[in-house]
Amino acid sequence: MFQWKKTIYKTVCLSFLLIITVTVLQRGMAPNQFMQGQQQKELPPSEPLKSQKRDNAFSISSTFWKTKKEKAPVKEESVTAKQTKSWDVTITNCSANQNFSKVDWFKGLEPNFQQFLLYRHCRYFPMLINHPEKCSGDVYLLIVVKSIITQHDRRDAIRRTWGQEKEVDGKKIRTLFLLGTTSKEEERANHQKLLDYENHIYGDILQWDFLDSFFNLTLKEVHFLKWVDIYCDNVHFIFKGDDDVFVSPSNILEFLEDKKEGEDLFVGDVLYKARPIRKKENKYYIPSALYNKNIYPPYAGGGGFIMDGALAKKLHKASETLELYPIDDVFLGMCLEVLKVSPVGHEGFKTFGIVKNKNSKMNKEPCFYRSMLVVHKLLPPELLQMWDLVHSNLTCSRKLNVL
Repeated sequence: MFQWKKTIYKTVCLSFLLIITVTVLQRGMAPNQFMQGQQQKELPPSEPLKSQKRDNAFSISSTFWKTKKEKAPVKEESVTAKQTKSWDVTITNCSANQNFSKVDWFKGLEPNFQQFLLYRHCRYFPMLINHPEKCSGDVYLLIVVKSIITQHDRRDAIRRTWGQEKEVDGKKIRTLFLLGTTSKEEERANHQKLLDYENHIYGDILQWDFLDSFFNLTLKEVHFLKWVDIYCDNVHFIFKGDDDVFVSPSNILEFLEDKKEGEDLFVGDVLYKARPIRKKENKYYIPSALYNKNIYPPYAGGGGFIMDGALAKKLHKASETLELYPIDDVFLGMCLEVLKVSPVGHEGFKTFGIVKNKNSKMNKEPCFYRSMLVVHKLLPPELLQMWDLVHSNLTCSRKLNVL
């Protein structure tokens, strides 16, 4: 009797083990995955989020999808299509590239350049404030201004003068300000509240979650180019400049009258054969370890320039083939060089003043401003005063023909 029960017990156990073995083989799982079968199915949807930072992030998901045969590419393509229609960076996941610390020449660099190189690979950051509706419909001229949180007085002066949104002869003009976050951590929360309120009133702020600093101006450049590539399919031309310049939108519109879209227009105050500055006390100093050539490619002074809307999208793609460079104006020149596009110099762009002698009376003469497209540099009280003078019943002995 006992032997009979023992035989039945062995038979049941062997049958149970056989069922488990067959099931495992049919599902193609390792034995230690058997109890995790349901969780395994939930893994792939999270994988595309990692793709925004690393090229090999798809290695796990692609292996997984191979077991699903032809359905995999459809799902991945649909996710990619969705990402291109909105800002797809939602988390800040960036750590220092410690490989540099092992290189001798890196140890000899100044701390600010060391910091730049350690985090240069951190290319895109989340958006804190976004206004994609600025590019909705047909926009003839998009005015884009680099600014920082604390310079609200400059933004206010621009909104009251050359940054006014309007429609001229059916041509829509829209304005945006580009910002990061304040560099002083103890003041960040209060400044952010003020900026949120400013944005609530005007609705013209684009802000990303990186610190506003001189070296991060290039980050601001690539973030804007990516933003344009995502949201702005119907922008004809873009003016991009600083928040301490005088701009004449009417002169810009007149200049653009005979310009055709798609001609890769890029015009401004162009510097040819400029040399990297090697004097450490200069703001624009660049060590030879970072750039060992003797001459920069042609580039436009960042005070203000005009480019074709379609060219901005090409510049975004070109920028992703290059390492970031600390000087944003030069970096954009490097991107143009990749595209084999030559920036065009124009007398109406004065990014170093009407004349380079800052004390010259010509730099305060409204009759000169009336004929210009862009003049640098004016602080808010000077901008408001010059704007009123230029648009008053001004009598000038002659008009400069720079357009």
